[in-house]
Amino acid sequence: MDRKKLFFAASLLLPHPPVEAVQIDPEPEGIRKMALVYEHGRGVEQDFNQAYRLYCKAALMGDAVSAYNIGFMFFNGRGLPRHHGKALYWYRKAAEVGDGFSRKLVARFRDIAATDDPACQPEPPPPPSLKIREVSNPNREIVAGWVKQIAPYYSIDPALVMAVIQAESAFNPGALSPKNAQGLMQLIPATAERFGVKDPWNPVENIKGGVAYLNWLLRRFSGNVEWVLAAYNAGEGAVDRHQGVPPYGETQAYVKKILAHYPKTAHPIPPEPTPKEESAG
Repeated sequence: MDRKKLFFAASLLLPHPPVEAVQIDPEPEGIRKMALVYEHGRGVEQDFNQAYRLYCKAALMGDAVSAYNIGFMFFNGRGLPRHHGKALYWYRKAAEVGDGFSRKLVARFRDIAATDDPACQPEPPPPPSLKIREVSNPNREIVAGWVKQIAPYYSIDPALVMAVIQAESAFNPGALSPKNAQGLMQLIPATAERFGVKDPWNPVENIKGGVAYLNWLLRRFSGNVEWVLAAYNAGEGAVDRHQGVPPYGETQAYVKKILAHYPKTAHPIPPEPTPKEESAG
C-alpha cells in the first residue's frame, strides 16, 4: 500500500474524538461544538467553511479536538482541499496540547512534512473608536472623508476602499441586497458580527467593518488584489477552491469593475491592527 493510501486508512481506522451535544458558549469546547453543527448540518445548512472557521478559532485557543478535526478535514478533503501536509500540521498541534490519538498519527507518519496553514489566523480586534462626525445620509464627499480617517488605521489604500464602496453600494448607506448584504460596504450579518459591527446601518461602523475585512483578506491572500476582491464578493472558500478568481460571471465582472477604478493588482500586505484605539479629528 502506498503512503497516501496508508495515511487515509490509518485516519479512518483509528478512533477519533466523539461528537458531543451542542452548547453555544464562548469557550473553546462550545465553539467546537458549534463547528460540529455546521460540519454535519445539524439543524442548519451544512457549511464546511464556517465549520473550519470555528474549529480554527477554538484550536487557536488551545482546543486539541478542534485541531484534530481540522487535520481530519484536510486529510479527507472534507469540505477543504485535501492536503496531507496541512493535516499533519494540525495533528501535531493537537498532539502538542495532549491529544493521544493525534500523537499516534504524528509518530506513524513522521516522514510526511507538515505544512503551515496560513488561512487560520487570529481575527483582528474590533474596529477602533474614531472621533468622526456622523450624519445619517452622507454624500460621496463625506464618505471619502471617513474613509481617509479609517483606512490608514488598517493600513489600507483609501482608493481601494472607495472603489469597493462604489461597486458595492454606489455610496448609498441604505443599500440592501437580495442576500441581505447591508450598507455602504454591503456587509452580510455574519461578516458584520465577525468584525465587531453592532449596527451595519451606521455608515461609519459599516466602513470600519468592511475595511477590517479587507485588511484580513489582504493578509490572507498576500496582497493579491484580484483574489481579495473575489473573496469579498464570493467568499474566501470560493477563492481557495479555485485558487484564484472563481469562474462566476458575477464575481469576474465585480473584480473587473473595481480594477477599472483601482488598477493595482498588488497591495502592500498590511499588519494586523493593534487593539489600541486611535483618534481622528
